[in-house]
Formats: sequence, structure tokens, C-alpha cells
Amino acid sequence: MTRLPSLVFLLTSLFLYTAGPTAAQDAKRAFSAKGTPTAHQPASIGAHAKGCVAGAVALPESGPTWQAMRLSRNHYWGHPATVEFIEQLSRAATQVGWNGLYVGDIGQARGGPVQGHASHQSGLDVDIWLLPPGRLDLSRAEREKISSINVRAPNQKQVNGNWTRAHERILEAAARDPRVNRIFITPPVKLKMCAEAPKRDRAWLGKIRPWWGHNEHFHVRLNCPKGERGCEDPAPLPAGDGCAEAVWWVTEALEPPDPNAPKPVAKPPLQVADLPPQCASVLSAR
Repeated sequence: MTRLPSLVFLLTSLFLYTAGPTAAQDAKRAFSAKGTPTAHQPASIGAHAKGCVAGAVALPESGPTWQAMRLSRNHYWGHPATVEFIEQLSRAATQVGWNGLYVGDIGQARGGPVQGHASHQSGLDVDIWLLPPGRLDLSRAEREKISSINVRAPNQKQVNGNWTRAHERILEAAARDPRVNRIFITPPVKLKMCAEAPKRDRAWLGKIRPWWGHNEHFHVRLNCPKGERGCEDPAPLPAGDGCAEAVWWVTEALEPPDPNAPKPVAKPPLQVADLPPQCASVLSAR
């Protein structure tokens, strides 16, 4: 199939979009049903947590310095810039004594809402396991059973014995990459890196962001590729290295919730109509 230029696709899809039956579909269900990408020129559309991707490519299941995990999910699709970044970071991991990287979820073949994630929708997010690869010839079955490691101590305030200097160096290499917008990791890791980084040249630390549920992997979010007008970057990061603010995550954040506080209202599931209009065309493309 001939690949259409990205800009032409984005412009024409605006005219083709109509608020018909497709727009009322549950977006997670609709996009998860699409197991193959579109034939368009690659383009990230919308935001990381409200978007899709045209012309996605698959991370090869295995490479000289990486393996994609949990292949049954079919979540190893992304923008070519993301696949290139993964391959390059996996080579960097070999410089600190690892064999490479075990790679978790990237996104679906056409992006969109993904089971188990709030983001990973526009092909520019990837989860990297914190487990140093022992082997890079795992079978598909082995990749379904093996699990990563937890680097957060039981008190939730510190890293445990699984954390190593090699982890720190890989995260630093990722954060120093200009393509990277931010990296989510368990809060004690942020504080550990703040304590050990030199007093000078700390700007990259601002990209390391504490977040819930990242005890066994770190989540890399890339900037929009240059020239892709339909892609939306997240809000700019606060100035500074973010170290002082990170203390909240191992103090106040761990306090029991107020029993009298109002319960948060659950958000309704995203519909196709909630995504950028171009995503309906991505969904319906053959």
C-alpha cells in the first residue's frame, strides 16, 4: 500500500470525520480490536492520554540488545521515533553492564486508550522493565511468565537492595536524551538519584518524575516528533531539578486518606468522539 504524506492525512481526515456511529463507540474497545496499523505515513495524533497513531511500527520482538515482553498483549507498536529510542537506549544499557533491556508496553497498533494505562495512546510512551535481562533469547511463553523486580522498600520511603548504580545510569542516559519529555518512576528512586547526583549539571533530574505504581518499571514519554502538527506535547515541566518537591511523595502522600473527604468521581470511559477527529479516520482505515 502507498503511504500517504502525514500532513495530507491529517488535513483530509478533518474533512472526512463525521459524528456518526463510530464516534459514539467506546474508544478502548474500538482501538483494541484493531491488531494492525494503518498504511499512512507515521504520525502521532493528539495527546499521550487522548490520542492515536497513524502508520505505527512494531518493535521487533527480539533484537541484539532487547526483548519485547508480554507479546500476547500486542502492545509493542509505536511511532518510529519511539522504536528508534528504545533500540538506542538498549545499546546504552550494555555500557553499564546489562545485556540490554526488557521492554514492556508501548501502545496498540493504532494507539488509542490501552487496557491498564491512562496514556500510551499516541505511540510516544514506553515502559522499560527494571529487571536486568539475564537472557535475550526468551521464548514467547517465557516472556508471558517472567516478571520484573520491585525496587521500592516495604516502608515505601526508600529503595531496596534490588536498586543498583546501573539502574541509575540507564535512567540518567534516558533523561539526558533531548527526545525525552519526562520519565515516571517510583518516588524513592527520584530521591535516591537526587542524593547521589553531582551538585552541578542537574537539569536532567527534572525529567525524572515520581509517580504511583512505577516500582517495577520506568515509563518514558517522548516529545512530539518535529513537524507533526497534530501531536500535542504535555504541559512544560516545572523549573529546577524537582528534588525538593519529591519529598512529598514519601511523607504526606503516604499518610492515611481523610475518611471525610469526598470520594472522587469516576471518569466515564473515553469515546471515539472524545479523541481528536483524525482518530476516527485512523480507526476506520483499512
